Amino acid sequence: MTTPLTLTHSRRSDGAVVLTAVGEIDMSNTADLAAALERIPGRLVLDLGAVEYLDSAGLSVLFPHAERLELISNPLLDPVLDISGLTELTARDGS
Repeated sequence: MTTPLTLTHSRRSDGAVVLTAVGEIDMSNTADLAAALERIPGRLVLDLGAVEYLDSAGLSVLFPHAERLELISNPLLDPVLDISGLTELTARDGS
């Protein structure tokens, strides 16, 4: 069974592309996240503010894109993002 995850993209007023994830990211839906990340070239704001769960499979999809990502995270995810080292490789917006 696939865990519910909604992915939408938009553009901020400064022109930056924003990929917004809502739900949970786990091994059942990482292919969808990986495909969305691959479709959007260049710098990308990844809004995880409405993500309630992120497992190691989800992290493994993010690492190859880390240098081009700006993360907006849910405070619940902060320990996972920090311990994994992902926050050191990305720009971070905690709002």
